[in-house]
Amino acid sequence: MYKIILLLDFAEEYSKSLLKGISKYSAEHGPWTYCRMPLYYRETIGIKGILDWAKDWGAHGIIGQLYNEMDLKLIIDSKIPVIAQDFKERFSELPNITGAYHEAGEMGAEYFLKKGFKNFAFYGFNDIVWSRERAEGFEKKINSVGYKVNYFEHRKSRSTDLWYYKSNSLSKWLISLPKPIALMTCDDNQGLHITEACKQNKIRIPEEVAVLGVDNDEMLCDLSDPPLSSIGLDIEKGGYDTARLMEHMIQNGTEQYYDIHVKPTQIITRQSTDIYATNDDYIASTLKYIHKNIEKNLQVDEVVRQVPLSRRTLEKRFHQITGYPIYKYIFNLRIEKFTQKLLETDQTVFEIALDLGLNDSKNIARQFKQVKGCNPIEYRKRYLAGK
Repeated sequence: MYKIILLLDFAEEYSKSLLKGISKYSAEHGPWTYCRMPLYYRETIGIKGILDWAKDWGAHGIIGQLYNEMDLKLIIDSKIPVIAQDFKERFSELPNITGAYHEAGEMGAEYFLKKGFKNFAFYGFNDIVWSRERAEGFEKKINSVGYKVNYFEHRKSRSTDLWYYKSNSLSKWLISLPKPIALMTCDDNQGLHITEACKQNKIRIPEEVAVLGVDNDEMLCDLSDPPLSSIGLDIEKGGYDTARLMEHMIQNGTEQYYDIHVKPTQIITRQSTDIYATNDDYIASTLKYIHKNIEKNLQVDEVVRQVPLSRRTLEKRFHQITGYPIYKYIFNLRIEKFTQKLLETDQTVFEIALDLGLNDSKNIARQFKQVKGCNPIEYRKRYLAGK
């Protein structure tokens, strides 16, 4: 039986998802036993105290958030397998639980570009790897199509502002931004800062500022007003892979290791980004109506009746702005909503179809297969298998 010390933030949703993956692996390959060590041990007893505690307990390994300034030689000399969550920067001499941060930034950029935005911003911290690389991925994609990214205080925000933020300077920045603007934040906590500051300054979300977070921490996303859209991460799979690596290091020595990369999976659209950016009032009104009524059996004729334009004129302007005919835009949005419900709930295909106002579940399943390459049940199984 392996004995593992967990030095994690147990109140944080990211850590909870990691633990789910770790416990799943140990249930399949264990049993393992754990010592849940609170984070304040980092400050009170330091790495030497943690390693002494591990030796006295007979620990086989440690998984945790460690400071980069800690004496890594003590860890390496101890011969205890250690896997570190990249709290601020990646470790060069230890395996990291890290992320495909550039990929998440690019995903956010592509999402906003498809929504027709031409103004972009990023809110985060330049001295934390997961924030900095998400910003780099976001900016690279935005720059590649000829646009620029606005940064808060020219990237001078500090990691000490993770929980406390400077509301006055943040408010001035938000007010100064060109509108409408697509704003990505480095995580959901910072996304909540943005929605709070917008509310204080009567900046409309998503009409003036569309806000996207990362982590899909449902508590934070629902706490936001309006609810915060976010990039979901395959954190549970990261925990599972971490436990597998830990077992490998215990059996084969601490010199044989690799980094664990937590991948972004999908964007969960909530009200904070549920809009398409356009200065054409008729198209904006049309898009708002589509998004508001997508969970009904929405038809093009019904959409056309909402604006004082002929069907031909509306279709032409709609296609020019969005790149899609109205029926195709409705189809794409319906598949997006269907996929979201498929992955986030345990509802049957029939129940999801009913939620979207559809009586023919076989038809939506057939359409889903055309887009995703497999039927909904297979898609759900693949996703769950990856976790």
